[in-house]
Amino acid sequence: MSSSSPEAGAGRRSRREMTVARIADLAGVSAPTVSKVINGHAGVAVDTRRRIEDLIREHGYQRADRTPPASIVEVVFQALDSPWALEIIRGVEQVARGHDLAVALTEMQGHLTPGRGWSDQVRSRRPAGVIAVSAELTRRQLAHLSTAGIPLVVLDPSGEPQHQTPSVGAMNWNGGLTATRHLLDLGHRRIAMINGPDRYLCCRARLDGYRAAMDAAGVPVDPALLRTAPLYVEDGRDAAAALLELPDPPTAVFTGNDLQAIGVYAAARAARIRVPEDLSVVGFDDLTFVQWSDPPLTTVRQPLTDMGATAAQLVMTLAAGARPDHSRIELPTSLVVRHSTAGPPRRS
Repeated sequence: MSSSSPEAGAGRRSRREMTVARIADLAGVSAPTVSKVINGHAGVAVDTRRRIEDLIREHGYQRADRTPPASIVEVVFQALDSPWALEIIRGVEQVARGHDLAVALTEMQGHLTPGRGWSDQVRSRRPAGVIAVSAELTRRQLAHLSTAGIPLVVLDPSGEPQHQTPSVGAMNWNGGLTATRHLLDLGHRRIAMINGPDRYLCCRARLDGYRAAMDAAGVPVDPALLRTAPLYVEDGRDAAAALLELPDPPTAVFTGNDLQAIGVYAAARAARIRVPEDLSVVGFDDLTFVQWSDPPLTTVRQPLTDMGATAAQLVMTLAAGARPDHSRIELPTSLVVRHSTAGPPRRS
């Protein structure tokens, strides 16, 4: 939808009409109290502050500010230590370049929520928009961005997507279902899953897809075959090592991401277990390097570059004053079969 559409114009008019006095009236407080919240000042009770912040977001209130935004899109990551992040950045950059914008990166050093002063810093930088990747912003941070008129899009939200904030994700449930169904079709029944932390919505969805496939096949899920670990190689290795030491070990492992799957490879090598002859492995993401692993990894392709591009397009739509057609976009996943999966080994 273009910024010149009647609906976009109506949206801008309603935002201009929403004043500090009107917010104060709706919240049952004074205008100076609302101003304190808008400007991030202390001296407002927690419940009152939350009520005002919710109204600010609900009605799309923005402060009058004639300063044009900087020519950047800011992307906020928990960490920049994975090829996963690079794929997302590539997609954002493709769209930003087409709008003559640069891409700025912020790392939260592994935390889900940016630091306390982050939203103030963003308001001073005035980017054209913010893409928060797997982040949980506080009410105060959300209100700060909203009042400053800085568009926000959440990519791969860690929790349930909030209706007011546009978000982009992948069909993780279907990916988990497809990966597990592939292993079931090969004849596996002792299928383990090493999943990422359950605080992430994507990981919960992948586990639910795994459970759905097992249930549809009439195969009970053995709790001993379910492990949770951070989404890194060494953690996948340690979880797989414990699984392979079970009296009745799995014949196949589905992991929460490709890095964990490479960790499973390492554990299998240490235990002198062959992939895929003795153990089948399926990852998730389809990072570029896994096609060169030994053996090449069967995995679920998550369209990370497209997800980054879609989030950037949403930011551009919001920055133009238009409303996106959908507040939640999920892109499809697909199974990529390579050489890390085969039928289960024959029992002697």
